[in-house]
Amino acid sequence: MKKSITIKDEFIKLGQALKLSGEADTGVDAKFIIEDGKVKVNGETELRRGRKLYNGDTFTVNNDEITVISKAGLN
Repeated sequence: MKKSITIKDEFIKLGQALKLSGEADTGVDAKFIIEDGKVKVNGETELRRGRKLYNGDTFTVNNDEITVISKAGLN
């Protein structure tokens, strides 16, 4: 399923994005999902919770593809 998350800043860290998208309930959950290799960013497996995601980046987890939309600088 394709979804999106909207952020107000220039970037969001992967762990935070997982929580915002509802794919993880807590930061600890996000950490284990990432460490288990279950997350792909722009098509490549990502193991860093602190990976910065910018406008247009996509991450995939549990067969959901989530696109990051940044409102930073669009005013």
